[in-house]
Parts: sequence; structure tokens; C-alpha cells
Amino acid sequence: MKSTLYLLLLLLTVSSCQTNKKALSTKRDLSFLTDSLNIEQQLVKHKLPGFSVVVFENYKIVYTNQFGVKSTSSNEKIDENTAFSTASIAKPITALLCYMLEEKGLINLDDPIDKYLKRWHLPKSKFTEHNSPTWRQFLNHTAGTTQEGFEDYYEGDTIPTLKQSLLGKIPRYNKEIDFLFAPGTNWQYSGGGYVIIQMALEDTLNKPIAELAAKYIFSPLGLKNTTMIQPDEKGFLTNVALVHDEKGKVIRNGLPITPQVGPSGLWSTPTDLAKIAIEIQNALRNKNNKVISHDIAKKITAVSALKNAVGGWSYGWQKSFGYNNYDWFSCNGSNTGVGGNVLASMTDGNGVVYLANGEKPNRFPVMNNTRVKILTLMGWNKKTNEDIQEIPLSLKKQLIGTYNDFLYGQGMDTKIVEKNNRLYVESPLLDFLKGKNENELLYLKDGSFRIVDYPNRLKFDFSNGQPKSVVITRDHLTVQIPVTRKEK
Repeated sequence: MKSTLYLLLLLLTVSSCQTNKKALSTKRDLSFLTDSLNIEQQLVKHKLPGFSVVVFENYKIVYTNQFGVKSTSSNEKIDENTAFSTASIAKPITALLCYMLEEKGLINLDDPIDKYLKRWHLPKSKFTEHNSPTWRQFLNHTAGTTQEGFEDYYEGDTIPTLKQSLLGKIPRYNKEIDFLFAPGTNWQYSGGGYVIIQMALEDTLNKPIAELAAKYIFSPLGLKNTTMIQPDEKGFLTNVALVHDEKGKVIRNGLPITPQVGPSGLWSTPTDLAKIAIEIQNALRNKNNKVISHDIAKKITAVSALKNAVGGWSYGWQKSFGYNNYDWFSCNGSNTGVGGNVLASMTDGNGVVYLANGEKPNRFPVMNNTRVKILTLMGWNKKTNEDIQEIPLSLKKQLIGTYNDFLYGQGMDTKIVEKNNRLYVESPLLDFLKGKNENELLYLKDGSFRIVDYPNRLKFDFSNGQPKSVVITRDHLTVQIPVTRKEK
């Protein structure tokens, strides 16, 4: 389940071009994308009810299209304002909210979160006896809590309270949320950690998280089709896509209720999510940002966890993948019968958002094809000025082989192979994300390595003619990972 979750994360630009070319980017005709993406035919092939996609470039939405239906029962067409349950895409929105509230002086993210809780308190643990976890550690999944994800509920079900959820009195869990390691020493994806964040916000500010998010994020950005209000609550959206099973049938009434709002209770459209991403991008360059400050944008997208963090994680956003030499912040959402992805570049204002209302086997092929084709067809390619050198023949021979997954830690083989006198890295995860399983291993003048479209730097430690460990570096973070060569 864990490997599957992170495979979805995803689980994941004309950058150095001249200014006059960028200025033309919003004027070029992108209608060719409709034929190239071939989504209508894919919906039929994969029995996917509906799909909605937005592309943005140079900080502007340049293409949007919708395909299929909100519900196979009604055949009502999806439009640009049709909202989907976005699952874990709620997490970076919750993280953003926390940082905005801290900036206003309402909370302190370096405080132990337990002192903000009233309805329930963190369970006693040997891991937290002298190290009470902070808000920030919950936000980047380094607090060490259990409870990865949750089941949805529907009209007629008994909806658990947040306290019941944390006590484990819900499907999937039969005991209270607990700690796996000392806070700040490791990384473990935890939806339960975001439930604790939600409770702390609501207990401290005496307002539901949906109201706080609307007040500080959605309303200021003019997002009319985005909410954390649930289908059983007053004020829920009316133009929504229903969730479907693998056979294309609506699951119950099609409207999943998510009491764990902080980790997975957001409803939105690709257009609104693109607007949030663009606001963050503008804030990163400190230009045209209206709601999010430059300081917050830098903090929420900075890599803050590297050890066992699937290649890199920030606060809500995943920072694990590189495309076309860009650094990206991304988030995948995956719930029963619905899912999608936000992918945005840290510079130049490029990206894509898509949401689909079908199960994993139905939506994955369509989503993957869309991502790979858009990243190729848009011509985004950032030039680098890295000082690259030829890999010595003796070093090549030492590196070639099949190894444990030292890139992402998801248990898949990582291969280093030689083709045309160059070394390439092959990984099922890179194949899944990029649509090709060939990523050149570049040797830098400082003795470290870089893999094309992998954001971390690598430095191998050799013993007896073969790699024994690799030091992975990203920004100010470093982690050493054992490397095991597998027998042929």
C-alpha cells in the first residue's frame, strides 16, 4: 500500500528563454493539445467517466478542457466549474493555512502542538517523553505518527468525530494513533498527523477548518469552486463530479464525506488549484502575489525532509521529482473513485493540474499519458550551467549493475546501465512518472553525480570496486543510504 501510495504521488517552461518569447507564450494556440492528448478516446478505452485538465505557463492559465461526465447515471457533462474530491491535495492547503495563521501571529509552528489541543491530547510514548512534536514536524510528516489514510463515508453512515478518528475507532484502525520514532529523526507519511493539525487549529481558533481556509485562502483568491465543507454540511458545492468504481458505476450516492478534512477533505477544480499554484509561484518570485507572502511561499516549498522521504518533502508539497531540469512542487490526491495531481515549477510559472472521477485502473493511464505528453509538448526545458565531466572508464565499470532502491526507498530495483558510452539510471518509478526508463547519470566536476530529472545530488562511496553507500544531498539536507548490488 505504501509503495502504491507514493507511486501515485504524484505520489509528481521555457525557463531560460528570452523575455520576448515568454511574452508570446500566452498568445500561442494550444488547441493542438486536445488532439494530442486524445483524452476522449482514452475515457472510452479505460472506462473513465470524466477528466478535467488545466495547463499554465508563464504564470497564466493557457489551456483548460473537460471531458466526460460528472456521473454515469445522469451523463451530465463536466465543465470548468465542476469540483472533484481532491483527497490528499488538501494537505498542502492545510499547511499553507497554518503558515498564514503563523504569519498573522495566531499560532507558532515551532511550538509543541499538544498545548493547542483541547478535545484530546497526544498519547504518551517513549519517543515523545522528552521531545514533544511541533506543528512543523506534523506538517512535513516527521512527527512520527501512524495512520496513513482513511476510508470515506456517505449519507446514512455514522460519521466519526475527530477524537474518534484519532482514537482509532474507525475502519482500517483498531487502536489510538501512536508514534513510530522520535519526532524529527525520520519520515513517515501520516494522514493522522494532519488530523491532529486540524484539531489543533479548530480547538485554538474555535472555528472549523473549512471556515478558516475559506477566510484566509479561498475567498481572498476568488476561488468560488473550492471548499472544505463536506457533502453533509450546509454550503456544500452543487456542481460536483461523483466518484465511480472500477466498472464505472457511481459509488453509493457518489458524494464521499471526509471528516478528516485537514488531510483529505478538499473539493476543488483544476482551474482553482492552478490559481493557488500560480499564486505560490508569483510569491516565490515576489511579484503579482496578492494573498501569499514571499516568505511563506519559500517556507512551504522548501525541502525539509530527505531521510526516507521518497526523494524529498516540504510542508504539504512533495519535492521528489524533476522534469525538464526544473524543480517542481507537487501533490497527488488518491481516494476511492477519484484522484488527480498538481504539478508546478518553482520558477517560470509553468505547470499542470488534472482531476478524474474514476478508480485507479481507470484514471492512472489517462493521468500518466496526460502528464507525460504535456511535459513534452509544451517545450518546457530549463538550461543548466553545470560543469560536467566525462566518467572515467574504471568508474563506469564500478557503477554498472542492479541495486536496491537508493533513489526513492520504495523497494524497487534501481539499475545503472551503459548505452552508447553513457551511463543511464533505470527505475520503475521514473518510468511510471516520465513515460521513459532512461535517465542519464551525469558526472560533475566536484566528483558528485546528477541523474537527469532527479532533483538530488549523489556521491558514491566505494569499497572493493563497487558502491557501498551513496550520500544524497538536497539544499542543506544530507542523508547516507546503503547501496546493495544484486546478483545477476
